[in-house]
Formats: sequence, C-alpha cells, structure tokens
Amino acid sequence: MSKMITDYELIERFIKGDESCFDQIIRRHKNKVFAYISLYIRDQALAEDLFQDTFMKVIQSVRSGKYQDNGKFVSWVMRIAHNLVIDHFRRLKQINTVSNDDYESDLFNSRKLAEATVEDDMIRKQILKDVRKMISCLPDDQREVVILRHYSGLSFREIAEITDVSINTALGRMRYALINMRKMMEDKKISLTLN
Repeated sequence: MSKMITDYELIERFIKGDESCFDQIIRRHKNKVFAYISLYIRDQALAEDLFQDTFMKVIQSVRSGKYQDNGKFVSWVMRIAHNLVIDHFRRLKQINTVSNDDYESDLFNSRKLAEATVEDDMIRKQILKDVRKMISCLPDDQREVVILRHYSGLSFREIAEITDVSINTALGRMRYALINMRKMMEDKKISLTLN
C-alpha cells in the first residue's frame, strides 16, 4: 500500500503544472471546509459560493508563492474560509451577537445520533435542531469554537491557530460554551436523548 501524498506534495505538483493535484486537495478537504462555511451561512447557494471563493483564494495564494508549508495546510485553508465568512457578514452588517468535558462527549459523540433508526429519525432531527439552536444562542467566540471542533473536526491546536488565540483560550471558550448549553437545556427542559 503506497503512502498517501501529502498536501504539500500535491501543491508542489500543482505549482509545476499538474492541475489535477489541486482537484485532489479540494476533494480531500471539501467536507471539512464546506461544513464550517454552511454552519454560518444557511443559504446553500451562498455557502457554495464562499466555498468556491475559498479555494480560488487558495489557488491565487499558492500561485503567488504566499503559502509556506509548515504542515498546517488545512488550518490555513480554514482560516481563509473563516475570513471570507467574516467579510460576508461585515458586508451585510449582520454579525449576530446574541447575548465539563464529560458532558461534551455526551452531547456531540452520541452513537445514537450517528446510528438512528428510521423510527428515530424525527426525534433525531429535532435533537439536531435543538443543538443548532442552542449553538446559535452562544456568544460568537464560543459558537465558533463549538463549530470548528464538532462540525469541522479540528483539534484545539488548529482552532487556536485559525482564531488567533492560545490553546488555553480555545479550551476555555469550549468549556464556557458547554456550560451555557447545559444551562439552556435545563432552562428550556430540552432532552438530547432518543429514548
């Protein structure tokens, strides 16, 4: 079994003229980047536009020699996507400011959410809707960490790089987000279980 080609090797080949290498990079990271954008941008067509803009910017930066490989290609792409989302909201002037680790795993890593049966589907959709609603009520900095961690699958180190804060700050924001979500659940008597 051959070793997987690194992002940097694909970029090097792309710079030398192999256009197909960039398609491989997009396929490799599409789900993570698109999931991040679409959690902020509910309009599917607009989310797709921002996704395309992200990779256009990546191509321009790579071609102009602005990308320096440090093993953090995905973080760099996510930061570009992040900046485009922020720019979008700035243009619209619609930035919404709405004013314990065991719990984190219960909330986001439930096997039942991943393996729901047909009869559980309606309940599952309601749970996901409730979780999304609670996330949307978090302060911006906490909401961002939750989205990057649980929907885009980034490590706290990557989140710290993208949001330009220390790892401890990113961890603290997650902790406060989970405390706030637990409080919302108690206040609104929301249950996130299928039975």
